[in-house]
Amino acid sequence: MLHFRDLPSPNHNARPPGVPIDTLVLHYTGMTDTGAALALLRDPAAEVSCHYLVETDGTVWRMVPEGRRAWHAGVSFWRGRTGLNDRSIGIEIANPGHAHGYPEFPVLQLAVVCDLCLGILSRHPIAARDVVAHSDIAPDRKDDPGEKFDWAGFAAAGVGLWPRGVPDLGTLGVVRDAASLQPVRAALGAIGYRVAPEGGLDPALATVLRAFQRHWRPEAVTGQADSGTLARVAAVARLIDAA
Repeated sequence: MLHFRDLPSPNHNARPPGVPIDTLVLHYTGMTDTGAALALLRDPAAEVSCHYLVETDGTVWRMVPEGRRAWHAGVSFWRGRTGLNDRSIGIEIANPGHAHGYPEFPVLQLAVVCDLCLGILSRHPIAARDVVAHSDIAPDRKDDPGEKFDWAGFAAAGVGLWPRGVPDLGTLGVVRDAASLQPVRAALGAIGYRVAPEGGLDPALATVLRAFQRHWRPEAVTGQADSGTLARVAAVARLIDAA
């Protein structure tokens, strides 16, 4: 059973009337000092917050009530929806992030985050496809929680999606031309990303592919449309189509 410690943040407001809570967004704090992260999330001048923060030792800080709109997602997009603060719950996971060495997430911390997610999913109509990374909904701005997060293990426990049985086809065979990438773009759009329907391997598509890889192909976060990434994109799109 989870044990919560209340540390209210003033940075929240009412959710728009009639908008469901149907998205769960996972973040890392990206700061070396969790105390400083907690202070930032409670600073009215910063205008940022989250619903929960989970420390490396498994402590869960409850900062904004789930029924209120926390300010964690920023400019965001997923499955045609924008302004995801309106409809999401945000969990910050204490980790210094890519800018500070990006250590592994402790097993205890991951177990607590998973239990916290399962509780949230029991209270709100959040589909598996709508358990997302901050980098999924803002790929041009964010990398978190990143490729070291245990997305596969969480999906096995009932939190999110993971394509199983997809062979690792490696990083060869990079596709660059527009005609060959059109189905890839369509699949990424069906998964939820904002992506133009046509074009070659341009910087915008590379950014989205990198976000996809952080979530579903952590072996190679390159932004390239290689054979292994294309297989994973197709597999995730099939999972979503079958759901």
